[in-house]
Amino acid sequence: MHATNIAPEPAAQGTDAPVDPRPRVIRASSALADRIFRGGSRLTGLLVFSIMGAIGLFLALRATEALRAVGLDFLTTAEWQPDVHRFGIAAVLTGTVLIALVAVSVSVPLATGTALFISEIAPTWLRQWLVSLVDLMAAVPSVVYGLWGLVFLEGSVIGLARWLATWFGWIPIFRVEGADPTDPLASASVFTASAFVAGLTVALMVAPIQCSVMREAFSQAPAGEREGAYALGATRWGMISSVVLPFGRGGMIGGTMLGLGRALGETIAVYMVISQVFEIQWHILRVGTNSVSSLIALRYGDASGFGLSALMAAGLALFVITLVVNFTASTIANRSRSGAQSEV
Repeated sequence: MHATNIAPEPAAQGTDAPVDPRPRVIRASSALADRIFRGGSRLTGLLVFSIMGAIGLFLALRATEALRAVGLDFLTTAEWQPDVHRFGIAAVLTGTVLIALVAVSVSVPLATGTALFISEIAPTWLRQWLVSLVDLMAAVPSVVYGLWGLVFLEGSVIGLARWLATWFGWIPIFRVEGADPTDPLASASVFTASAFVAGLTVALMVAPIQCSVMREAFSQAPAGEREGAYALGATRWGMISSVVLPFGRGGMIGGTMLGLGRALGETIAVYMVISQVFEIQWHILRVGTNSVSSLIALRYGDASGFGLSALMAAGLALFVITLVVNFTASTIANRSRSGAQSEV
């Protein structure tokens, strides 16, 4: 336990004993249970860091052969032909980022609204049911979301994708070449298996995680500041916007980035939905895209020795990106208040 400083007691009246100006130090020995807990916590933390370091070292060692062969071209090449030493992650990294951005753009408003409803609006008897439902959605396997996206979502969002391409096609990211908006009989297959469909599928996967983090941050807003906002005449939305949202800003950012990290590394759901192409595809509504994780799942089974090293290099790049995102998210989420101030 930390040493505690105690102010010296005044000398008794009528005595000439000198007063020691130094504070007394009280020392207390830790109980055995406390020492065991601290030791176990340190050991667990070191074990986690050791495992993460071992994974990164394993990927780096296995990827050395491929990285030496192509060098920095690994980051700029859009082909994947490792047997002839022409490969890189430019195309798959672009698809990974686009799918993740679509997922976060959809999941953040959904998660924020759900978290605010649960923590601020829902009655007490309904709140616990909603919390359990959101937590249950976070536990659903990704293959189930992939099947849902492939069977149901892919055909259901064609109308929305066509509408976006018709009215917002002047924005390059929404442009779809080969789709005639004036022809009602035009083939709809050009809008299927796209980054947009994959992003929507992943959005439903990461929204429960984001909602849980945001809900915890919102629920910890001080009751005194809530009541002070109401006392000053604020409406419920006024209280939320001036107290709850500023207080939970760190949790919102942390939850968003945790969802982004999950979206960047999602494999099976994306693999089931997209039509894989190895070119830089900026048009999210058009058929065909790719991701780093899907590339590894697709090529791992028939990869040669050098091809396996190239896949390890792709995995190393994804590992580093995801690690940076998750560490940043954890740092922000732990600073739940993080200097946020209410406006009351």
